[in-house]
Amino acid sequence: MANSRSSVRTWYLVHKWSSLICMLFMLMLCVTGLPLIFHTEIDELTRPAQLSTDVDPNARASLDHIVQQARAEKPGWSLIFLAWNEDVPIVRAILGPTMKAGEGEAHIISYDTRTGERIMTPPSNEGVMYFILDLHGSMLMGLPGALFLGFMGLLLVVSVVSGIVVYAPFMRKLAFSTVRRERGPRPKWLDIHNVTGIVTVVWILVVSISGIILTLVTPITAVWQRDQLATIAAPYRGMPAVEHPVSLDSAIETVYREVPDADVSFVSFPGSPFGTPHHFTVALRGDTPLTKRLITLAMIDAETAELSTLEKTPWYLTVVNLSVPLHFGDYGSWPLKIIWALLDIAAILTLGSGIYLWLKRSPARLDNLVKTHTPQNAGLPIEEMKR
Repeated sequence: MANSRSSVRTWYLVHKWSSLICMLFMLMLCVTGLPLIFHTEIDELTRPAQLSTDVDPNARASLDHIVQQARAEKPGWSLIFLAWNEDVPIVRAILGPTMKAGEGEAHIISYDTRTGERIMTPPSNEGVMYFILDLHGSMLMGLPGALFLGFMGLLLVVSVVSGIVVYAPFMRKLAFSTVRRERGPRPKWLDIHNVTGIVTVVWILVVSISGIILTLVTPITAVWQRDQLATIAAPYRGMPAVEHPVSLDSAIETVYREVPDADVSFVSFPGSPFGTPHHFTVALRGDTPLTKRLITLAMIDAETAELSTLEKTPWYLTVVNLSVPLHFGDYGSWPLKIIWALLDIAAILTLGSGIYLWLKRSPARLDNLVKTHTPQNAGLPIEEMKR
C-alpha cells in the first residue's frame, strides 16, 4: 500500500505542476488555433483576391513574363523565389534588397498564373489572421518565442500522460462520462475536466507533438541547408551566383519532361538561401491531400537548364511537412475541420476547468491527503480524495 500511495503522489505531482506551468499558454494556443483551422476560408471571405472569372482554368502564363514584371516592380532588388498557392491560381514573387533578406524585409507581389497579370491581393504577412498565426506560433517573439512554446508543448505532453495514469483508477469508481452535479461546483468541474480530457487525449497528443515539431522549423531548415543542400552545392562552393540564368520557363519544361505529373509549388533562384549559386531549386509536390506534403527537389542548372539532380527531402523535413496539416486539420475539407474545431473547444474546456480547479483548490496539504489513502479509497486519485 505504501508503494501505491507513493505512486499516486508522484504522478499527481507530475500532472499538477506540468499542467500549472503550461496551462495558460496552452489555453492561448487553443483559443488562437480555433480560427486558424478555418484560416483559408476566413481569408477568402475577408481578404479575397481579385481574380478574373472569364479565363480558361487550364491556361498557363509565361513565368519569364512574371519574373520580368516582378523585377521591374522593384529595380535593384533580388527575386528570391516564387511560391504557388495550393487552392487558387496565384503565384507570389518574393523579393528582397538582397538574396539573404529576412522575412520582415520581403516585398511580396501576386500574379494570376493563368494570365500573368498582376493582381491586387492583401499582403500575406499582414492582417488579423497573420497576427493570430504569429501569436500562435511564436507569441510575436520569433524563434525564442517558438522554442518557448515548444517547451510548453512538451510539458503538455507530460501533463496528458500523467493525467491518464492518475485518471485510470478513477475509471473503476465511476461510470464513464459521469458528471456529479449534485455534489457542488468543484466535483462537477473535476468530472468535466476528466471527461473532456480523456475524450480529447489522442487529439491533444497529436496536435501537441505536431506543434512541437513546427516550433523547430527554423533549426530544422538550418540542418537541411548544412546537410542535403550543402552536399548538392559542394561542387560550386566559392563560385558567384549565376547573374543571367536561363529562361525559367525552359527550366520548368525540363522538370516536366523528367517528372510529367509534377506539381510545382516553389522555385528559388540561384544564390537564395534555399538553393545553390548555380541552380534553380524547384520543389515538387504530389496531387493528393497526403502526397502534396511529400516534397521532391529538382535542381536545375541555371546556365544550361539541365536537370542536375532529383532528390526526396530528408526524413526530418518530411516530418515537418506532414505536421502542418496534421496540426491544423488540413488533411480533409470541412468535415475534418469541424471535427478539429469541436475537439479544440473541448480542449479549451479541459484547460479552463483545470484553471478553475486550481483556483478553487482545497487548502489541505498533499501530505495529509496521502496519509488518508486507505484501502477503501486506494483506487481514487488524490484530487478525488479531496471531496
